Amino acid sequence: MAGTAALDRITELAAHLMGTSASQVSLLSDVQTIAGGSGLAPSAVGSQGPLADSLCTVTADLGGPLVVPDASHDDRVRDLPPVASGAVGSYLGVPLAGDDGRPVGALCVFDAAPRPWSPSDVGVLEQLARAVVAELELAARSAESRADRARWDLAAAAGGVGTFDLDLTTGDLVLDDRMLELSDLDRHAFTGRPEDVYAHVHRDDVGDVVARVERALATAGSYEAEYRVVLADGSHRWLAARGRVVDDGGSRRLIGVAHDTTTQREPMQRTAELLEGLAVAFIAMDTDWVMTHVNAEAERIAGEDRTRLLGRSLWEAFPATVGTAFEDNYRRAAATGRPVVFDAHYPAPLDVWVEVRAVPGPHGLALYFLDITERVKLQRRNEFLQQVAGELTGTLDAEDAVARLARLAVPELADWCLVTLVGDESQHGSRRGLRDVGWWHTDPALLPVVEDYARERIPALTDTSFVARALRTGRPVVVEEQATARIREVLVPGPAHTLLERLSPASFAVVPLRGRGRTVGLLSLFNGPARGRITADALATVSDIAARAGLALDNARLYRRQRQLAEGLQRSLLTGPAQPDHVQVVVRYTPAAETAQVGGDWYDAFLQPGGSMIVTVGDVLGHNTEAAAAMGQIRSMLRAIAVTTGAGPAEVLRRVDEAMTTLQVNTTATAVVVRLEQTDDEADRGVTRVSWSNAGHPPPVVVDPDGTVRPLHGLRPELLLGVDDTARRRESEVTLEQGATLVLYTDGLIERRDQHLDQGLDRLRGTLEELAGLDLDELCDELLLRMLEGGSDDDVALVAVRLHPQDRPRPAEAGPNRIPPDVPDAPAVRPRRD
Repeated sequence: MAGTAALDRITELAAHLMGTSASQVSLLSDVQTIAGGSGLAPSAVGSQGPLADSLCTVTADLGGPLVVPDASHDDRVRDLPPVASGAVGSYLGVPLAGDDGRPVGALCVFDAAPRPWSPSDVGVLEQLARAVVAELELAARSAESRADRARWDLAAAAGGVGTFDLDLTTGDLVLDDRMLELSDLDRHAFTGRPEDVYAHVHRDDVGDVVARVERALATAGSYEAEYRVVLADGSHRWLAARGRVVDDGGSRRLIGVAHDTTTQREPMQRTAELLEGLAVAFIAMDTDWVMTHVNAEAERIAGEDRTRLLGRSLWEAFPATVGTAFEDNYRRAAATGRPVVFDAHYPAPLDVWVEVRAVPGPHGLALYFLDITERVKLQRRNEFLQQVAGELTGTLDAEDAVARLARLAVPELADWCLVTLVGDESQHGSRRGLRDVGWWHTDPALLPVVEDYARERIPALTDTSFVARALRTGRPVVVEEQATARIREVLVPGPAHTLLERLSPASFAVVPLRGRGRTVGLLSLFNGPARGRITADALATVSDIAARAGLALDNARLYRRQRQLAEGLQRSLLTGPAQPDHVQVVVRYTPAAETAQVGGDWYDAFLQPGGSMIVTVGDVLGHNTEAAAAMGQIRSMLRAIAVTTGAGPAEVLRRVDEAMTTLQVNTTATAVVVRLEQTDDEADRGVTRVSWSNAGHPPPVVVDPDGTVRPLHGLRPELLLGVDDTARRRESEVTLEQGATLVLYTDGLIERRDQHLDQGLDRLRGTLEELAGLDLDELCDELLLRMLEGGSDDDVALVAVRLHPQDRPRPAEAGPNRIPPDVPDAPAVRPRRD
């Protein structure tokens, strides 16, 4: 085939420039014909094969470059025979188009192993493809063969590619006519030395070009550069050169090509002008990390004139990038060829947060910076305020939460901090109920000093102190300098002076914590000389904190008052128990841990006119004032019915149901009524008869004298009060010996969100077994302590009844008898009949 030798030279050059093992020119008709190649099997050139098996067919069909870094994973080619056989692991091809624009074949380079392809690789191969097309057109028109070199020269010229060949032994440089033209050299004036070319390279670029050539020679590797050639009229032409060191029969040569990129550089120049006016900082670097372009916004962020940055290494100009997220991400972008976006902080003197987009390209790395310092400050401030809010709302103990603000404020806002609470309005004067409840310091060694100062400073404050001024005005007091001396002037001489000198604040601010129309606390911030004055940002943040903390403290004050009122009302509805004969009754009421409302739990213990004792506990559905009101009604009805009728437990509950219907008490309640009574015979034998009726309430529990614990279950569960006033109520009965203890309680004692009611009852039984030997008051207190460990979600009413022996005086720990005047008293001692 005519032109094969010239095509072989082009493919050989392509393989050398790309660093691949093989290259070929394929022509496509009904079949694929290999018209030229390098690194192929001896018989490959001139061979033909099916179009369907060829990667070049895919290239021609694509109509543009086919870039395949890993052929085995590329859906377009992985099933083709050259890939399936392992001959092709990576492939780069460009189509060859005729005069009519229709593809007639492809020029490609390939390797058996996967490898990446750069945009520069694509550009060089496209330039060589133009030379191939020119050679094919020349071969078609020429009937006679021409010298290979002449064909190459004509083809290269037609493709706009200049070639160079540097003999590394002799130093002789051979340039074709196109290369001479591109370099603005004359054939007659050219001496064949590289220095002739360097003399026409722009002075800002020549050093880089020489360095890249020398690096290629030293490493026997590739050479790539883009530079300006200064023309005779003073203008310049941009050239892109690409070459590789090859061994030609023992003679080492640097061969390569160059082409004119001036028209490509013009849009780049326009882009640079556009970037100059953007609010986004831009820095361009070459592959050696040398900065080649810096726009105005980049100058502002860097705090340096661009003339001091251009031509310098990034690592030299910005040393704080080394070993940080900046360097890691820049190198990752360069290594992977993929853009990387990240946020990072560059330390003082710049002290700036930036959002960076690192974009790799064939000529280096482009960096786009956006100054996000204010955005980061705002985000951190919001996060800090959220943390503060979490501390203030995470507990009902607002004073404890506010005290912990000191740890949050340091070092975020200041070097050290004091949190002060203010007493109620009933106290007057500049030190009215002041107490420092929180403190912190950035230096752990000075933390004990701050603690001592917090203890000493309040008694040492004078009426002219900055704390007093903040209390009087309700406004922040800020001292920006000489803070130690200024504070000393308003402190009574003594230990506070000495401690203040050790802390040595340079500036401080006292910010009131305002509640509803009053100051409920103070937040004092202090900075040492190194940190300087309290910043405006810190004051703005602490003012926001102060408003939240003041409201939380005021809410806590109102909550305490409301809770105290609620508990007082609750207790006023619950009277003291009767204490008949040898029966000791102990009652306890514990409000829910997280509510200030009156609840619906009640207890009662009283005597019927005949001497029987009624013990009852109950719980009205709900936890509000309506529930408390209903509780008061039901409890009063039950007392009145039990006393006036003398009825037993079941009858009492039945009549309460009827009364609730008649009086329209529209609620439901659980209750258990227990009656303790004795005949003379039972008293002589030392036993007590206990009957009970249960309206949907947890069962009473008996602790026998031997420590055995057993619940008093009825025959079957019965309805709550307020459900059906016609329902039949049943009684159960048991006989208890002297020394037994009966325990009644509401469901708050055994009910938890994380456990079943039966588990709570089992836990109650186990706890009572452990406490059985204690006197009754201790038993009740310890029972509540253990069962309500961590607090309770509900109120708890508890009644414990102990039957003391009747053959001896009532024990002192049981207290005196307390019975109504119309109920006959029993003998102080009743001898036991065996």
